Amino acid sequence: MDFVSPIVTNLIIFVLAIYVGYHVVWTVTPALHTPLMAVTNAISAIVIVGAMLAAALTETPLGKTMGVLAVALAAVNVFGGFLVTRRMLEMFKKKERKTPAKAEGEQ
Repeated sequence: MDFVSPIVTNLIIFVLAIYVGYHVVWTVTPALHTPLMAVTNAISAIVIVGAMLAAALTETPLGKTMGVLAVALAAVNVFGGFLVTRRMLEMFKKKERKTPAKAEGEQ
């Protein structure tokens, strides 16, 4: 009954996820980028929790190493996401006008 290998099925799902993710991200209007980044940070935080569980519950050294690597990469992703979100929010702030300096004789 198994006509297609599970590896091929997983590869097809992976390629489709990349395709859909690319089109979803690049068709978002600029006004929605900040909320999208906030949601991405929340998802990455969930990934960190899952990676910690995977690292803690795995019995093999390779599994523990991969779990720790997953935690590290997800943490970098969250940190970078917060930096990008902060930078994008700064674009929406009003810039303060500098007052011209008074001449020395004026009060």
